[in-house]
Amino acid sequence: MEKWKVVVTDWEYEDLRYEQKVLSDSRIELIPAQCKTEQDMIDICRDADGLINQYAPISRKVIESLERCRVITRYGVGVNTVDLEAATEKGICVANVPDYCMDEVSDHALGLLLSVTRKIAPANQFVKSGKWDFKLTQPIYRLRGRTLGLVGFGRIPQALAEKVRPLGLRVIAYDPFVPQQVAIEKGVELVTLDQLCQTSDIVSVHAPLTSATQGLIGERQFAQMKQDAFIINTSRGPVIDEAALIEALRKESIAGAGLDVVEEEPIHPEHPLLSFDNVVLTPHVAWYSEESAAEMRCKAALGIADVLLYGEYPKYLVNHQLKGKVPLRDRQSDTRYESGLYSVLQ
Repeated sequence: MEKWKVVVTDWEYEDLRYEQKVLSDSRIELIPAQCKTEQDMIDICRDADGLINQYAPISRKVIESLERCRVITRYGVGVNTVDLEAATEKGICVANVPDYCMDEVSDHALGLLLSVTRKIAPANQFVKSGKWDFKLTQPIYRLRGRTLGLVGFGRIPQALAEKVRPLGLRVIAYDPFVPQQVAIEKGVELVTLDQLCQTSDIVSVHAPLTSATQGLIGERQFAQMKQDAFIINTSRGPVIDEAALIEALRKESIAGAGLDVVEEEPIHPEHPLLSFDNVVLTPHVAWYSEESAAEMRCKAALGIADVLLYGEYPKYLVNHQLKGKVPLRDRQSDTRYESGLYSVLQ
């Protein structure tokens, strides 16, 4: 009977109970590891058939050292820890979990939006320091009738667009990969990035981190924004050019920011962003709820099972170029995911 070795390269959870339940088949040996470096990955994963990855670097050098690997799944949406080109060249399926935290991240973006525009964080500090005076928060502007610009218009920003509609916000979006018809159906106007920056009162960033989106919001974009505009980021820190953001805040050319992510995490204790009263920071927590964490872990493991146990392409395959080039079948249904999640999460 064929057996497979699956390595969890790294994780920050108290245990691996969800992964173990999903991959409880006797043919699978689940190996917990806490790889920190490229060499750790090479030493531990060389003979693995599958990898579940969080932050450990799966570089070209690591991928070229893999002797048997057929599938890599990532906890979460982003796949920036994996050299996709190298994995594709080697015929390794890469999968993510793009739909586990749509509500959590869109809720968090909305929370940051309300916090910065209503100046809740500084107002809280004023009161706690003995200052009961609304004038300290001036100016605050009414949200109804103002414009929210979404950078990226995938699942999460589409959910956010629905949630802000009752607030009376006009919603526009920049996403060169979204068909016009999708935006029309969602009641959102697609615009260029320049138009979005010039028009928006709040800019909310939802673009994935790729070589094309790194520094997407930079000096040019901040120069185009209104002086009373706010920027929100719940995607990845490097999508915003942090130096340009800090300069815009210093020059008061924008009104403030709500950030769940920064370029280097955790943020350094002396980071300039910590000195601004008009910046609200949270510790990359937008994705998190007890339910979303469990769902993400189950779905990452199910992506491994798709390939190794069932000989199918993973449900959330990222490198679609492999379709028809590796000996896997197309998926027949999602019953396995629905029943698997139900049984594991009970």
